[in-house]
This record gives sequence, structure tokens and C-alpha cells, in this order.
Amino acid sequence: MATTQQASSGNVGRTVAIGAATGVAAGLLANFLRKAAVQAPTVMAGRWDKALAAEHAAALKIFDLLEKTKDKDTARRAFLLMQLKHAISKHAFQEENVVYAMMRDQGLTEAADHLNHEHGNVKQYFFDLSEMPKDDPAWLPKLKEFRVLIESHMREEEQDLFPKLRDQLSETQNKHITAAMNKEGLKLA
Repeated sequence: MATTQQASSGNVGRTVAIGAATGVAAGLLANFLRKAAVQAPTVMAGRWDKALAAEHAAALKIFDLLEKTKDKDTARRAFLLMQLKHAISKHAFQEENVVYAMMRDQGLTEAADHLNHEHGNVKQYFFDLSEMPKDDPAWLPKLKEFRVLIESHMREEEQDLFPKLRDQLSETQNKHITAAMNKEGLKLA
């Protein structure tokens, strides 16, 4: 009798262990697939500067959705603001850890520092908008003020500084910066 109970509890223990291992593996796979899906548009855009421009466009679409909200749409504003913050935070992480570092290496230190400073202003806007009640009549004007800053920052990068950096780099360096940027993006995707 004791042997049957021991064998039965051994099978249960094995079943639980297999179930737990399967759950962990499924969770890891799901996380990897989620990260790949989030980073895929950036990877598919190709070269680093085109990928960052695609991320800029995606962020502006979220701004568009936010600007269409009404004061009563507090849950939608909170959700979209969270999406925008995640998208821009991942984007900034890539720029700060790869692109701006390469700019400094290429003698564009002052420009890199200026862009990095503007990222600090972006974080301030996210803090202010997160802290404000989403139905505050001042919320939407604050968001629009934020968008003006972001669009100016994006134009400066896309029309001036990124082309300047891209042209200074060899094809091999441009490929390297693209791969390094995508690797950084996967960390926060």
C-alpha cells in the first residue's frame, strides 16, 4: 500500500514539475515574441535613421489619438499616455545608448548633449501629464505644448543631425549602429 502511494505521489510531483517547466518556457517564449513584435517595425525599417524616423511617425500617431480625446475620456487618455511613454522611452533608450554616443565619437558632442538635454524635457512633460488629472482642462493644452517640443526635436534629428552622422559613417559603421540600436530596443520592447 505504501509503495502505491509513494509511486502515485512521485507521479504527481513529476507532473507538477513538468507543468511548471512548461509554464516557465511558455512565459519566456511569449515575452520574447512580444519583444520581437514591438521591435519588428524598427527592424523592418532598415537603416538606423529610417528606423528612428518610423518610430517618430508612430509616436505622432499616438499624439493624434490623444489630441482627439475629450476631458471625459480619462481612461483613454491614461492608456494612450502610457503607450506614448513606453514608445518614446524605448526610442530614447536607443538614441541615448547608441546614436548619441556615436555622435560624440564622431565629434558631434555639442549636438548630442543638446538632444540628450531635450530628452530630459520630454521626461518632465511625461511626469507633468501623468500627475495632472486627465480631465483637467489644462491637460490637452499641456499635451499640445509637449507635441511642439517633440516635433521640433524630431525635425532637427531627421533633417539635420542624423543625415550628418549617417554621412560621416562608413557603410560598415552604419550597419553596426543599426544592429546595436535594435539590440538596445529589444531590451525595453
